[in-house]
Amino acid sequence: MNKESTVAGQAVYSKKVLSIYDFWVLGVSNNYFWKCPTRFISEQFSMLVSSNHLDVGVGSGYYLKNYLPQSTKRIALLDLNQNSLDTTSKVVNHFQPEVYCGDVLEPLEFNVDKFESISVNYLLHCLPGNLIDKGIMFKHLKEHLNDGGVLFGSTILGKGTKQNFFAKKLMGVYNKKGIFSNNNDDLDSLLLSLNKHFTDVKVEVVGCVALFSGKKI
Repeated sequence: MNKESTVAGQAVYSKKVLSIYDFWVLGVSNNYFWKCPTRFISEQFSMLVSSNHLDVGVGSGYYLKNYLPQSTKRIALLDLNQNSLDTTSKVVNHFQPEVYCGDVLEPLEFNVDKFESISVNYLLHCLPGNLIDKGIMFKHLKEHLNDGGVLFGSTILGKGTKQNFFAKKLMGVYNKKGIFSNNNDDLDSLLLSLNKHFTDVKVEVVGCVALFSGKKI
């Protein structure tokens, strides 16, 4: 695992790609390839997001735009891709977001007040290494979570789920290009990583996607 391979997983998110992200990823891919309609991820987000929230791997800002409560007192964004940060910052500009550029596989050096909730949607499958290696992300993020706070998210599993023909082809292309790195990501490894760092761990698999959550002791 190296910095270069970490960068590869997020480098695809140019401004052009982000402009079609909601249509292609949240519309077409989730429905027809991964067989996990976006509403499942949206429902989890709505249920677990707090008024003091950190969103990690921000993408287009879709979930924040549509499901962040108007009563939100604090919202922060963390991503390695500046295009994603710029795009999402505009989406939630009225909340005056805190913006941090960083790699979740490295210790996060920013010294700020902790959060009540942290979301990590569709990031794990883009990170290099196996799920046990990627689990260091949970350790780094947990340090910025209040006791009793919740971390939740979703990831596309490359192993152990039923994939249709098109899902297999697309996942193969994404892994070859370095956009995904999830060929060996499976449910058992995800549970192992989550249980190492959190309590009250919950995981639900919908199609190829695992929706997960855990609390900081």
